Amino acid sequence: MMVLPKGVRHIPGYLDRAAQQALLEDIRDVVRAAPLFVPVMPRTGKPFSVRMTNCGSLGWVADKNGYRYQSQHPVTGLNWPKIPQCLMTLWEDLSGYGHQPEACLVNFYSETAKMGLHQDKDELDFAAPVLSISLGDTALFRVGQINSPSPSKSFRLESGDVVVMGGEGRLVYHGVDRVYPDTSVLLKDRGRINLTLRRVNKP
Repeated sequence: MMVLPKGVRHIPGYLDRAAQQALLEDIRDVVRAAPLFVPVMPRTGKPFSVRMTNCGSLGWVADKNGYRYQSQHPVTGLNWPKIPQCLMTLWEDLSGYGHQPEACLVNFYSETAKMGLHQDKDELDFAAPVLSISLGDTALFRVGQINSPSPSKSFRLESGDVVVMGGEGRLVYHGVDRVYPDTSVLLKDRGRINLTLRRVNKP
């Protein structure tokens, strides 16, 4: 059995197929209100390989001006839609934190998309965990250490899996090495959706 860094929990199959389908419908509503866009790296302007959007009072964006949270969609200028109630309930059940999340990042991975090892540190409240939900195709998820990307270890995340990074593991390095095509039929056009619930500000 793989031993993960302290504070990092992998909960396989937390959402059954019916719950995954219901959540997917909620996320489709989010995307209709806040269309997917392609973030770019600060300074270089290199596009990410994922497309993304957000829901909640705040949303995470990346452009040539840097990484930040803001209350409006960078393309439409509209406020982000609300976080679906099923995700709020999931946060209440698993986060162990007494305040609601403010942001939910929605990342869509095609079969060629990946995410390099990084820390989630644009928030002001590290006491709150980061809670991640996988939908669709299986991904190879990699976790490093709290203060260093290496040594690292990887494991598969399947549709319905949840990962919680909190406490000592709140700032652990993590990323997605690859997506395994055609490992799920949840998404009509295949691919993977990752939802990341975050608290941004201190209560």
